[in-house]
Amino acid sequence: MAGHIHERHWSGDPDRPALALHCMMGSGRYWGPIARDLDGRIDLRGFDMPGHGRSDDWAPQPGDSDLHTAVTRIAASMIDRPLDLIGHSFGATVALRIAVAAPEAIRTLTLIEPVLFAAAPIPEETQLGDLLRGLVAQGQTEQAARAFLSIWGDQPFDALPAPIRQQMTRQIELVAGTHDTLLQDGANILREGGLEAVDAPVMLISGAKSPPVIAAIAEALAARLPDVGRATVPDAGHMLPITHPAQVAGLIGINLDRG
Repeated sequence: MAGHIHERHWSGDPDRPALALHCMMGSGRYWGPIARDLDGRIDLRGFDMPGHGRSDDWAPQPGDSDLHTAVTRIAASMIDRPLDLIGHSFGATVALRIAVAAPEAIRTLTLIEPVLFAAAPIPEETQLGDLLRGLVAQGQTEQAARAFLSIWGDQPFDALPAPIRQQMTRQIELVAGTHDTLLQDGANILREGGLEAVDAPVMLISGAKSPPVIAAIAEALAARLPDVGRATVPDAGHMLPITHPAQVAGLIGINLDRG
């Protein structure tokens, strides 16, 4: 059960609809500077995932889908014609899932640091998943958030303002609950013939200072996608849509030209 989902809209070319999907612990708000840099080239929509931003908390009932599936269904419900699909981190894995399931719905696909760990499995991510689940089970959510952000955040947990620390401490349970989906490809994104069916132009964007697994994932995905470009943003880490919006917007624009 998703509850209320807060939608966002940055108006632009009505003949160029686009949808952007944010990362875990983020919100759709951070696409605003990127939309402004794109200067109306696309009519961009987004939303805050359940448990994020201004959307209701994620409160699944017995028989409800997992969060990855729920977010995929919310995103898919916003697509009524071929569009430019953009995703970051967890959101990029949702975007890729949609593209594999319905390649005809995608005009271009921009994937910023997709965390589909099953594409390039490493022991460290399995260990992190085990650590997060263990800490959450013990009620040590602040410690779990600190451990997660030490790898995937753009600044240390203790450097964040208190309200943000509290928010991320609440959200870490969502992160722990989706980690196995990404480690084990619970959405079956990597199924035989799936990536190969995505014939829209794809752009894979990475930060030069991101964990090495990001480059390995990009390489694995690029090897199977028919029409793909890769770009690395210097001096950027995993949160590059927030820290380097102008560069990200420029790379999205390059991919839009290809579509």
